[in-house]
Amino acid sequence: MLPADPDLAARCAGDGEFMLLARHWSGSVVIAAGERRGRLVLEDGVPLSWAPADGPTADGPGHVSLEAAQPTWDRLLARCPGPFANDLVPAQALGLAIGGDRETFWQYYPALRRLVDLLRAEGDDSGAPHPTSAVGDAGPAAVRFDSPVGRYVHLALEGRDHRVYFEEAGAGVPMLLQHTAGSHGVQWRHLFEDPWVTEHFRLIAYDLPFHGKSLPPSGEAWWSHPYRLTSAFAMSVPVALASALELDRPVFMGCSIGGCLALDLARWHPEVLRAVVAVEPALKLEATPDLLEGFWHPRVSNEYKAHMMHGLMSPSSPEAYRRETVFAYSQGWPPAFSGDLHYYLEDHDLREEAAGIDTASVAVHLLSGEYDYSATVGHGEAAHRAIPGSTFTAMTGLGHFPMSEDPARFMEYLRPVLASILDAP
Repeated sequence: MLPADPDLAARCAGDGEFMLLARHWSGSVVIAAGERRGRLVLEDGVPLSWAPADGPTADGPGHVSLEAAQPTWDRLLARCPGPFANDLVPAQALGLAIGGDRETFWQYYPALRRLVDLLRAEGDDSGAPHPTSAVGDAGPAAVRFDSPVGRYVHLALEGRDHRVYFEEAGAGVPMLLQHTAGSHGVQWRHLFEDPWVTEHFRLIAYDLPFHGKSLPPSGEAWWSHPYRLTSAFAMSVPVALASALELDRPVFMGCSIGGCLALDLARWHPEVLRAVVAVEPALKLEATPDLLEGFWHPRVSNEYKAHMMHGLMSPSSPEAYRRETVFAYSQGWPPAFSGDLHYYLEDHDLREEAAGIDTASVAVHLLSGEYDYSATVGHGEAAHRAIPGSTFTAMTGLGHFPMSEDPARFMEYLRPVLASILDAP
């Protein structure tokens, strides 16, 4: 993996994506496999050289290191890496050590991720577009319209007026769709184009306040205090929306924070819903504070958070849709992601309450992606064991964003769940 290969610097310099992500970077990257070490030197974003490195990583801003035993690198550099070996962040659990200046890592993590792509075996197609597989996609054509129509509704939430944006399409059983932390309802766009789904379900995808097209409330100085999503507020949005739209016991489906929210709603608002589909759920998630330190830092751009989503997705998902998922994240209000994680990592905890969910009143269906290192398959299995009467499916070859990263494969797992909801008395 670490020959004295002068071509690596040239490959980086010739890669448009790497050059965009490494802009203004002056410093170095040391890559070590056991005793073998190589150093890539950059000056103002231009890779100058790649050569064996005898000494340690240079100190100070601009310098980082990636160190692991050769077997770990073998897993990272596989043509199609397995779960947790597909990205630098989860690979730390496999033995990868990230050293050097932490701010530089946050600032240039997207470039480092691309550097690992370029280190992969010759002929690897990880950077090439994969064939699209989503229902309803087509090439250039005459003018056409997608299914959903969007509008705004005013909801009274915690004593304030909130102008909430939502899109809807279809007919039949109403289904509320909750996006992941820091993103917005565009993640569900492929589901809207599945004719079987829209024939049987009225889909309603909304943007949480402070996300997408749902603006903050005008009646408070929200800009003067930290944004923190709480369990109470998160639950109040779909409950208020169901009431405002006069929905008859809708289905609720959410992913990530939405998957956790599905379980909270099943526990505390079963009278509102007939079923919940919790995608990438957990009863409780843990994280060390330093993991989130770079998520809203004045010297770190939104690119860091957005590009971290690459590692949460399966490398076998279509490239175009993985990139689209990352793009949606890049559009978010900078504090939104870290503020949502207050709910995800701190406020949400159903370990003592999960057994109180009555699946005879509200059906609970759990779906966990194989490549999700945040809410893992193990988290989904634990929730299933704790909730009598729930169903659980591990989704092979999918990650944290199944509905947007590989919608066709997601439908293979989702359609039986939706069919069971339709068949329920």
